[in-house]
Amino acid sequence: MTTQLSVGDNAPDFTLPTDEGTFTLSEHRGSRVILYFYPKAMTPGCTTQACDFRDNLGSLARAGFTVVGISPDKPEALVRFREKEHLTFLLASDPERRVLEAYGAFGAKSLYGKLTHGVIRSTVVVGADGKVELAQYGVKATGHVARLRRDLGLD
Repeated sequence: MTTQLSVGDNAPDFTLPTDEGTFTLSEHRGSRVILYFYPKAMTPGCTTQACDFRDNLGSLARAGFTVVGISPDKPEALVRFREKEHLTFLLASDPERRVLEAYGAFGAKSLYGKLTHGVIRSTVVVGADGKVELAQYGVKATGHVARLRRDLGLD
């Protein structure tokens, strides 16, 4: 059973390979980080969500946020995804699913009415102090960034 994080929890630290090198969460202490977890690069829903983050990245960065997308894809697939969709934020690779599981973003979910196990589309906002500011699980790809912006008071 995967435990989902709640506001005020300490965000688990991690280091993952990215499409550009590595990303270590603790190296970003003092700034706010949006971690969004998605099932698979270059699929329709994940592309919609990634492009939505891309299109809103300027305003998120001005508000002090770093955005990192995390999936089980290998770094090579993330490079292709970034290039194809002109993504301007880091994509991190978690093929062993250890970070996905630590953040409660992998486990049982309903897919077209059928119970399955996999990546739960989720977003966790980590505050400058390393604590969870916002945790959203089972989010929809379409419209999620607009909802996130509202919940963060950016609209």
